[in-house]
Amino acid sequence: MSVAVTAMIAVGLFFLVVAAVGMVRLPDVFTRSHAVSLTDALGAFFVLMGLATYHGFSTNTFRILVVLALLILVNPVISHATVRAALRSGQKPVAEDRR
Repeated sequence: MSVAVTAMIAVGLFFLVVAAVGMVRLPDVFTRSHAVSLTDALGAFFVLMGLATYHGFSTNTFRILVVLALLILVNPVISHATVRAALRSGQKPVAEDRR
């Protein structure tokens, strides 16, 4: 593996670990959704780009890029739907409870 591929995968794994820590440490669904939607998409982007670079030009690269495009399109929609469902079910953000 080249240094660039290793660096991309390492950066991606760092962001995925940050997303996992955010899921455990943050207090409510709203802050968790915010942290995970940003860092998860960025981490998956770097990991998938590292894998695409590693494979070179092949059918696997095409498949990886399709998954990457779907991830970029679907991740914000899923995050928005999760937060909207939490609001509709009566969940209140933690900051509002402190008042």
